[in-house]
Amino acid sequence: MIQKANRLNEVTEYYFSKKLREVALLKSEGKPVINIAIGSPDLHPDSRVIEAIKNALDLPNAHQYQSYQGIPELRLGISDFYKEKYNVSLNANTEILTLMGSKEGIMHISMAFLNKGDKVLIPNPGYPTYTSVTKLVEAIPVFYNLNEASNWLPNFQEIEKEDLTNVKIMWVNYPHMPTGAVASIKDFEQLVSFAKKHDILIVNDNPYSFILNEKPLSILEVEGAKGVAIELNSFSKTFNMAGWRVGMVVGEAEILKSILEVKSNMDSGMFLGIQKGAVEALKLSNDFFENQDEIYQRRRKVVWKIFDALECKYNKNIGGLFVWATVPKDRKSEEFTDKLLYEKDVFITPGTVFGTNGEGYIRASLCVSEEVLNEVLNRLTTVKI
Repeated sequence: MIQKANRLNEVTEYYFSKKLREVALLKSEGKPVINIAIGSPDLHPDSRVIEAIKNALDLPNAHQYQSYQGIPELRLGISDFYKEKYNVSLNANTEILTLMGSKEGIMHISMAFLNKGDKVLIPNPGYPTYTSVTKLVEAIPVFYNLNEASNWLPNFQEIEKEDLTNVKIMWVNYPHMPTGAVASIKDFEQLVSFAKKHDILIVNDNPYSFILNEKPLSILEVEGAKGVAIELNSFSKTFNMAGWRVGMVVGEAEILKSILEVKSNMDSGMFLGIQKGAVEALKLSNDFFENQDEIYQRRRKVVWKIFDALECKYNKNIGGLFVWATVPKDRKSEEFTDKLLYEKDVFITPGTVFGTNGEGYIRASLCVSEEVLNEVLNRLTTVKI
């Protein structure tokens, strides 16, 4: 048998990939499992976005290879969006690189800047892909602690006790997944100062700005940030286009040029219709976000009731696409969620998926209708877990 590459010895299959197979098996056995674990928006894109992709199908070049950087119309739309929503000026020709989803960008950025043995600062808890990609490129993860006491923000005094030699990249993610915590402009200023002090590239992964968040921010709003920081962003959660796979990385031209050197060798550009739809999405007014938030607010109230029934504690002042909650005292996260799955046919995410500091927490998604969430609530109020 052909042996797999050594790099895979440090990487396991993504938790949700494995667990969803288990959920599918349970369903095939007749179990009425309800999944409130995954952040895959069930709401549809705006009708104008759908119409744009349909209209693109008959364009003369619709089915040809497209630009590696994205069509000019899309890059200009992203530039206008960043100026209007974040007050960040971006050169549409040199400071915007479109991606087939921001997850693709995590790999491209890592391949562009990390050599074997380089170190990467990764939040704990945080998005698991930061760790897996770091290992795939044979760099070394260095986890920095986030906790509830500090509102899930970096403790720079603690981080600077680490040996920061050979640290090349620091992943940050605000609004934060999985907790929903937000960073202020002062927090971003601290990050930029830290990056300059230690010659580290900060990558802010920013796909949740417009979900139950009154003041969207970009790290690039900080003066001088472009020299040491770039930002990933995505249409997946913002515009309900997760399956379309469209996102972007923005920042200084020379940094993006290095990322393009990787990207251009790995894909051939997004389908034109998807790019045309994305252009229309960027034109949507604030009414779109307000209407979407109203739906999520109603759903969140039901999730709060679900967590009340489970005797879990949560912060009502935190937004985002998920609700993050502490499990009852002396309960372990994964044991708790497995008990829910096997006894109540409800799949919720254990906090340990996101790192050791996720122990004692669980996460529920708002990407489920009120009707389904109320069914979960009914199941949980009949018999305690």
